[in-house]
Order: sequence, then C-alpha cells, then structure tokens
Amino acid sequence: MTNKTLVVASGNLHKVVEISRIMQPLGFEIKSLKDFPTAPDVIESGATFEENALLKANSLAKHLSLPVVADDSGIEIDALNSMPGVLSARWAGSKKDDLANLNLVLEQLADVGANRRTARFICVAAWSDGLGNEITARGVWPGTVAFASAGTNGFGYDPIFVPEGQEQSIAQLSPEFKDEHSHRARAFLKLVAELKQKLT
Repeated sequence: MTNKTLVVASGNLHKVVEISRIMQPLGFEIKSLKDFPTAPDVIESGATFEENALLKANSLAKHLSLPVVADDSGIEIDALNSMPGVLSARWAGSKKDDLANLNLVLEQLADVGANRRTARFICVAAWSDGLGNEITARGVWPGTVAFASAGTNGFGYDPIFVPEGQEQSIAQLSPEFKDEHSHRARAFLKLVAELKQKLT
C-alpha cells in the first residue's frame, strides 16, 4: 500500500497539511490540487454534504486517474432550522465572504437567547478511486453560536462558534486544538479507519 499517490481535493495549504497528517498512516504520497493545475473546478451542486464531497472526489478521481479525498463542510444552527448547512460558504451571497456570512448569522440570531443558540459544524470526507469505489465518513463538532465575533485563529465561522466544553470561540483556541478536535479531523479519522479495512 506504500508508494501510492492520493490527491487531496483542495488548494488550501493548511487544509492539505491537516488532512495529510491524518492520512499518513495509510502510506500514500499526498498531492494537492496545486500539483494539478489543469484539474477542473467542480461545482458543488449537491443538496447534502455527502453529495458535494462525493461529487468532488468522483469527478477529480476520474479526471486525474488517481484516488482522491474530498470534503464538504458547514455549520448547522438549530434556531435557523439547521441552516446555513450546505450553503454555509455562500450564506450572505455568492462571493464566499467569511465576514459577511458570520455577520449575517449574528444578525439573524440577534433576538435568540443563549440556551437556543445550539449549533454544530459538520464535515463529510469522501474517498473515490474513480472506478466506482467510494467511501464517505461524517464528523460532527457540537457547540453554540456566540453573541459576538472573537479571535483571529481560523476562518469562516470560527470566530463565532464555541465548541461544546469550551468557553472560547474556535478562533481563540490553538490551531493544534482545532486540528485534533474539529469536525474535519473527526471525519477524516473515520475515513482512515474505513480505508484501512478496504485497502488491506
């Protein structure tokens, strides 16, 4: 199983490093989309995190003729009927503006009390070999939405999400804490466990 290539469907260096660390026990040589400049930009048109993650993994695996891992993630807020969900990156519009997205959420929750601000980050990790074999794994990180943005570590909704058992936002916690406990870490650890069974 060593000396095989696995492509992480992202050009985000931090995400690639985070996923690479988790996938390391499988013995793959990890590449990112930066190594494949002609790879197509896959439109995330699915209605669920699973659909979007598989769409990316399958499309890129077929195009590159290599196994691919991809993920889709977002935040579900109970007071907003589990939205933004798959629309998390585009909640305030199509520009994928992190600040606009989190400010809109804070505005929408302005009259919602502390005991009703429950939420969860969700990540679905998907693996595909482009030949019809695929695996998905889901990671969930429960918590609450804060009343104001705080912290500078992280991106997206990190400054307003307080993980269960913590008193600070993700953006106030260390990157190492996030790497170990996040929804993405949980999803990819599950994926590694399933891949170990499938590939051995």
